[in-house]
Amino acid sequence: MAVDRRKQIVEAASKSFSTFGYKATTMEQVAKIANVGKGTIYTFFKNKEELFSEIISGLIQEMKETADESFHPERPFMENVHKTLVKMLEFRKEHQLTVKLFQEQREMGTLEVKEVIDRLESVIVQYIRNRVQEAIDKEEVQQCDTELMAFVIFKLYIALIFDWEKQHDPLQGEEIAVFLEKTFFKGLSI
Repeated sequence: MAVDRRKQIVEAASKSFSTFGYKATTMEQVAKIANVGKGTIYTFFKNKEELFSEIISGLIQEMKETADESFHPERPFMENVHKTLVKMLEFRKEHQLTVKLFQEQREMGTLEVKEVIDRLESVIVQYIRNRVQEAIDKEEVQQCDTELMAFVIFKLYIALIFDWEKQHDPLQGEEIAVFLEKTFFKGLSI
């Protein structure tokens, strides 16, 4: 029974954070949505921050699983990077909780939300870094600073998927892949 209550609370909190954001979510709201007493929440979680952390850990795990599903060792490195990043960014863009968190960060600059976004981005960069190292080990790409390369790849995708759309028609996944392969991975030289 306790496991069911805990799960019920986590699901209710996730719903509340997704709907109202971090700052506006209260333990009272979570209790009401979960249909439990407020004290029941404190049986499982010390405070709102701990509950939020639990939800974010689950979100990160789900995001990693989504990325792993799109990665296939038999494909070339560039194709894997592209497919994996697009999947991870689509997940982030479409998942209601992440959408709400990015909105709250933009509009209110909530410190806890900024820390979560930094944590999400750090996980993505580390994931890419590991894949870059695997490609180096297989001699698919040349030796490089894997952390710097992962950061640059991630930020390029962010810019092309999110920032570009602010003033232009959205790029399709294939357009992004071709552009990055021609300019970034193969270079601008003729």
